[in-house]
Amino acid sequence: MRTLLLLLLCLSSLAKAQDSTDFYYKIPDYPESYNAGTVAARMVDGLGFRYYWGTVGLKAEDLAYQPSPEARTAAETIDHIYGLTNVLVNATKKLPNDFTKEDEEELTFEEKRTKTLQNIKEASEILKQSTAEDLESYKIVFISSSGRTEYPFWNQLNGPLADAIWHVGQVVSFRRASGNPFNSNVSVLRGRLKD
Repeated sequence: MRTLLLLLLCLSSLAKAQDSTDFYYKIPDYPESYNAGTVAARMVDGLGFRYYWGTVGLKAEDLAYQPSPEARTAAETIDHIYGLTNVLVNATKKLPNDFTKEDEEELTFEEKRTKTLQNIKEASEILKQSTAEDLESYKIVFISSSGRTEYPFWNQLNGPLADAIWHVGQVVSFRRASGNPFNSNVSVLRGRLKD
């Protein structure tokens, strides 16, 4: 009886953990219709799916991997992706990216991974409900000691979103080089594990 109780407790804990970050274990079902918001959201979901599988199971040696002394480590690349997803979600929430404030507390890799996935999911959920007119209001806003700079949502597509996808590919390449390859059963075309 005690063994069964412990097993159920472990399974419950696992289910809770999966609920918090496993929402990109597979890509969400596609929307019923095409519009500016749903297409943008689908691109964001593609990032979430790739990021989930590109970063799941990374070990300390994978995070420390650096292809050359001039290159970022995998951990530094993940930091950059996290920053890009902050820019993405801030635009959809109509918040500026204020570089005049102090940096947040140090996050562990798992905390950063969770926050990155949450940023991606939140941005996607907002975009799915958005009209073309809404997209026009999702400006990228940077505030720095030099002043305020704004870019239209178009720049989100070729800037932070495309850049984040690019860097996930680097993490996948780095993990392969450090001996912990990407799961070969992941189908990015279908957005799920192969049968």
